[in-house]
Amino acid sequence: MLEYNEILPKKVILLQGEPYEVLDAHVFRKQQRKPVNQTKLRHLITGKVTEQSFHVSEKVAEADLSTRPVKYLYQNKGEYWFCAENNPADRFQLSDDAVGPQIIFLKPNSVVEALVFDERIIGLRIPIKVDLKVKEAPPAVRGNTAQGGSKQIVLETGATVNAPLFINEGDVVRINTELGEYVERADKK
Repeated sequence: MLEYNEILPKKVILLQGEPYEVLDAHVFRKQQRKPVNQTKLRHLITGKVTEQSFHVSEKVAEADLSTRPVKYLYQNKGEYWFCAENNPADRFQLSDDAVGPQIIFLKPNSVVEALVFDERIIGLRIPIKVDLKVKEAPPAVRGNTAQGGSKQIVLETGATVNAPLFINEGDVVRINTELGEYVERADKK
């Protein structure tokens, strides 16, 4: 059980029997009252974001989430298909809500961790940084680069990100999947 002040971002808690991820938490004291933890929670199954206050006397259970490795196969008409890591016949499909926006940085045949709650897959844990090959990069144009020039590049997964002017087609770049931003140029493979 977590005390009110242990409910921190990235924790997964059970609220009314449902799993919620803590997005934001702020403990404060209003005038002469007891401290309160004001949190912003995201329902892991529906994706709905709500705000909840936890008082000093309240305790909440940490959700029992397990993970298992799964292989991303392909995307077709808004459906994302996966299979068990070592058994291609054990296939299943996840919706847009379950996979999240970071799926655009995932290559087919990539192995990721699936979050399992109550024997059912409710989401994915995609690596924070991934290396992807640049498919399209417009040529660098000389001009106003006082603020550090950047250009839009298209990655092998079809995602577009802003990158520095020196990135060319065929380069391998490291992308932060949480922010959807270019991090650095990776070694060519």
